[in-house]
Amino acid sequence: LPVSLLIFWSPSIPAQPTIESVPLNAAEGNDVLLLLQNPPENIFIYIWYKGKSAGNNNRIVSYTPQAQVNDSGPAYTGRETIYHNGSLLIQNITRSNAGAYTLQMSTISGLVEARLLCFCTDMVTKPSIQASFTTVTENKGSVTLTCHSNHTEISFRWLFEGQSLQLTERTMLSRNHGALTIDPIKRWDAGEYQCEVYNPVSSSKSDPLVLAVKSALPTPFIISNSSNPVEDQDSVTLTCYPETQNTTYLWLINNQSLPETDRLELSSDNRTLTVYSVTRNDTGSYECRTRNEVNSRRSDPFILNVLYGPDTPTISPSYWYYPPGANLILSCNATSNPPAQYSWLINGTYLQSTQVLFIPNITASHSGNYTCHVHNNATGFNRTTVKSITVSG
Repeated sequence: LPVSLLIFWSPSIPAQPTIESVPLNAAEGNDVLLLLQNPPENIFIYIWYKGKSAGNNNRIVSYTPQAQVNDSGPAYTGRETIYHNGSLLIQNITRSNAGAYTLQMSTISGLVEARLLCFCTDMVTKPSIQASFTTVTENKGSVTLTCHSNHTEISFRWLFEGQSLQLTERTMLSRNHGALTIDPIKRWDAGEYQCEVYNPVSSSKSDPLVLAVKSALPTPFIISNSSNPVEDQDSVTLTCYPETQNTTYLWLINNQSLPETDRLELSSDNRTLTVYSVTRNDTGSYECRTRNEVNSRRSDPFILNVLYGPDTPTISPSYWYYPPGANLILSCNATSNPPAQYSWLINGTYLQSTQVLFIPNITASHSGNYTCHVHNNATGFNRTTVKSITVSG
């Protein structure tokens, strides 16, 4: 039997021409190729337009393949080159090149158009940071840093000391990441902050903003190499602790400013006060005050107790003649710190250890030289005074 074969054929639909931007996004100063993809066959002429529609005023350039002739239009800037395949090269692009492009192709079948809706040439400029505070106290309040940019279609990134900021439970970003809040502030938050803005084409960092975090000063205290120096023998060094950065130190003696004297010397940072060859006049209350931009503190008084003496003692009363049967009362006094110990001798013979000597009903045998001997156990010094007494009548 004869067999008949019926074949149905459906012609394929050709792909539509498209325009691709290479690269997709480009920064100002670079080159962009508007690449024609899937062009139709038998093209008589290619015509490029700036914009979403074809119009003579926005015609850039045209190319006739058979004649190999280029013809520039009103929108031609001298930076455009059309290739034999219809693609368009734009060199050294500027922001004015961003936008839509239309390619019109004339074929045997009529006009065919392809469009590129947009390519980006927006190169971001340097942003800036605004801070609610640039100097803050640790654990007191919060700080908000806001990144300002002239661009809209951008993303934000924050940096601390040149590195990407690590977020913690104390750091919060706004919805678009353009604002950074730190609450509460800690001393280790001090340093340089930058914000970076970027789009697919470029990125730019702000100038660093320095955040200073001040710690509330602790109560200072004084340490001395000696609290009981000996007059004219020892020197005393008083040091104010603790040592803190950016702190001013001030010393007071008996609630007064330091007197003008060569025997007082301050270190370069005023933390250490040295009293050379102390005297009894240096005895008193010493205080250290600290101050920074946040607060001030005052130490407890440090009592400097200068040991001295005994000075040469004096014996009273001044008269030296007594009648028999009188009472002899002699008092010895010597300035000393701590108080001196007293003892009496008559003609070199020990009588008693007391400050006041009392002998009732004296006789001629009590005449002689009375010596007051004073001794300071702390300084180790001794002094004596002799008074001659005559009993006659």
